[in-house]
Amino acid sequence: MAAAMTTASISSFLLTGTSRNHFSTSSFYSNRTICTKRSSPFFICCVSPSRPIYKPSYISDPSYVRIFDTTLRDGEQSPGATMTSQEKLTIARQLSRLGVDVIEAGFPASSPDDLDAVRSIAVEVGNQPIGEDGYVPVICGLARCNKKDIDAAWEAVRHARFPRVHTFIATSEIHMIHKLKKTKEEVVKIAVAMVTYARSLGCQDVEFSPEDAGRSDREFLYHILEEVIKAGATTVNIPDTVGYTFSPEFGSLITDIRNNTRGIENVIISTHCQNDLGLATANTLAGAYAGARQLEVTVNGIGERAGNASLEEAVGKFFK
Repeated sequence: MAAAMTTASISSFLLTGTSRNHFSTSSFYSNRTICTKRSSPFFICCVSPSRPIYKPSYISDPSYVRIFDTTLRDGEQSPGATMTSQEKLTIARQLSRLGVDVIEAGFPASSPDDLDAVRSIAVEVGNQPIGEDGYVPVICGLARCNKKDIDAAWEAVRHARFPRVHTFIATSEIHMIHKLKKTKEEVVKIAVAMVTYARSLGCQDVEFSPEDAGRSDREFLYHILEEVIKAGATTVNIPDTVGYTFSPEFGSLITDIRNNTRGIENVIISTHCQNDLGLATANTLAGAYAGARQLEVTVNGIGERAGNASLEEAVGKFFK
């Protein structure tokens, strides 16, 4: 992919399958790693000869970074961005051609239409090899920490070659008190039970997000992550849900989680940064530099409120 890839070119590719800059998608999905030989700690470039074989909780190349695109889920929460099932399928096809590792195709429990859209993407895009390496993207469905949501997500994604259920529950004091009306102990119990439940359905790839992690008590965050890892989570995603943190803070958060969470070496650490203070991409890159190996992004940075980390901005840092 050309380093000069722009917002216009990536949008053109998603809509038409062609790019104004005619970039090579194979170079994107084959050669994405962190480069540590440059003076800037945030410089990321392509040096990996191939995409590692997909394993949910392990990446054989420690410098490889997975790209998790949530345009079809979080991006759709942007005002005016509602998509039909056919539009979602069209964009999913192009995201696969672009080479993203994971496509979060929707929130199946939110409506029958979204469940059908995610299922269609899982059946088609989740089984169609792309490129010489036979790459097939992971197809993911979002679910709150309850059985109804998880059942819907699993029903939608299970038809893919690599299905994933992504479940979440809030962990910040303000959310637990005023939204969930739950104690810390109750939240941990629910999280563990629902990760265990997702695994019991046959899902071998479960992502867990402690919502509003950026404002959560650190010791509690380490504890709940330890417990969901023991329950079978394969990816733990760290959301800056309200775009609260600055880049040094977010990088330190990832470092602290790596240093203080038992079992963290057995899973993939992910980031999901909102753009309320205009720092989503910067925080995402700070997380990658601190050791996160999955980055959650959207096309053009669209998403709820001020949006998300931009796919083209984040990925642009992976090229010389």
